This record gives sequence, C-alpha cells and structure tokens, in this order.
Amino acid sequence: MEGVDGIMVRRSVPSDHSCLFSAIGYVMDHDRNKATELRQVIVQKVASDPTKYTEAFLEVSNEEYCSWIQNSNTWGGAIELSILSEYYQKEIAAYHTDNVRCYVYGEDQKYTEMVLLIYDGRHYDALAISQAYGVSEEFDQTVFPVQEDKSIGRVHELALDLVNEEARNDGDIGNCSVDIIFTRVVCGIELIGQKESMQHAEATNHLEFVEKL
Repeated sequence: MEGVDGIMVRRSVPSDHSCLFSAIGYVMDHDRNKATELRQVIVQKVASDPTKYTEAFLEVSNEEYCSWIQNSNTWGGAIELSILSEYYQKEIAAYHTDNVRCYVYGEDQKYTEMVLLIYDGRHYDALAISQAYGVSEEFDQTVFPVQEDKSIGRVHELALDLVNEEARNDGDIGNCSVDIIFTRVVCGIELIGQKESMQHAEATNHLEFVEKL
C-alpha cells in the first residue's frame, strides 16, 4: 500500500469501552488519553440543545443520556461521532470491517478536512499515513484535505486496501472484491438501503442519505 508519501497503517488504542473516544483523540490531537475530555464535550453539546437532543432522538431523556455517556463503561457510536465531527470541524470517516461499509460524519457541513477510523463491530482504532513501517508515530499524518469532489483521493484507496485486507483476515468475505458503501449521516442515524431511507425521510423530511462509490 505504497503512495501518498507513505503507507496506510492502523494505530491501536486501548481495548476498552472508550476506544471510539481514544481513536478520535489520536487522529485529531495525536493523544490517546482524551476519552474523559471528549465525553464531556458530548455532554455539554447535548445538554445545551434539548430541542435537538430530545428523548425521541436519544431514546432516553436528555438528562439520562448525559449521565449515561459519562460512564467510562459506555460505548460511543453515531451520535457521538456526529457531535465530535462538529466539535473538531472535520469530517470523520469510520470504515467498518464487519459489514464493509464506511460512514462519513459531517459530510453535509462542507468541512475541508477528514480523519479516518476503522471499526470491526466491537472496537475502534485510528488510521494514519506513516512514512514507512516502523517509523515513529509522531510523524503520522492523520488529517487529510477534502478535495473539490468531496473525496480524499489516493488516501481513500489506501484505506480501502487496508479495510479489505482486515475484512478478509476476519473471514467475513473470503477472497472476493469489496465495494464500500458510503452512508451519509444527516442526524446521527445510520441508514442503509432505500427502505430505511424512505422511512426516515417520511419521519424527518431529510432527503439525502446514501451514496455508493
């Protein structure tokens, strides 16, 4: 996976319930120890906007959610990724090896930079461009410019190669070629396929959902 002045590598974070936050800390700030801080970012955002973050949206009350997400044993997901994308003003691409899809958070906000995560259905890690295998992490590139066509060019291809390899190693897809379906996340909800999109459109009047690249 040579190219883009380096290679795509997976940077591991601790295998605990805060892996999403640790991975975000690494790609945004090169710091794996930001879970507590980023949980507080989530709490402040949700608590400050009860009109948006309603019980219908969160599936629990605003107050219950804020208490729940501060628990270090609580996993993060789509809602948290959407909020952190807004907080950092960067798109977040989460490549899933379990279903071989990539969900892009913040895509509708016209941010000019993107960071990459990889997720196996249980655990998030960070993706980065390293100069070569064995080079110190301090030289990792983790933030990539979004081009006019809304892509990250060759970096995306390198990420796909790594994700395909990880998925094959997990035994999920054998030796077949893999397409990545990008799901546009408008309001923190992941939608796959026409049926889910239509149901969500009827309920929320959101009109754009899925892109297949």
